[in-house]
Amino acid sequence: MSATPSAVKRLKKRREFLYVAKGEKAVRAGVVIQARRRDGSLHCGVGFTATKKVGNAVIRNRAKRRLRETARLLLPLHGQPGFDYVFIARATTPDRDWSKLVDDVETALKRLAKSGTAGKTNEKA
Repeated sequence: MSATPSAVKRLKKRREFLYVAKGEKAVRAGVVIQARRRDGSLHCGVGFTATKKVGNAVIRNRAKRRLRETARLLLPLHGQPGFDYVFIARATTPDRDWSKLVDDVETALKRLAKSGTAGKTNEKA
């Protein structure tokens, strides 16, 4: 089952990011995606982050914009309802070829859906 576009909510608080960090992750050349089941909710949560290792503020913002667009395109197709996702930019994210970045995000989301994440409910944070 996939999430509908209207069912995607933004993660904004630090505690939400820390909760997802305790779940599964998929690492690709252009992105790291963390996922964790949310308690009793059917929407799909999504957050974005980039550390200073990625570059200055302009470059970090570009990386996050690119990740937001890939999430907008692919979460409705491959995201699992009831899960939160955090997209973490890597140093290659701002300059990575668009088709390769989309492929990275797609394969990471598929791996997270296939892994034990899709069937398990994690305990308290």
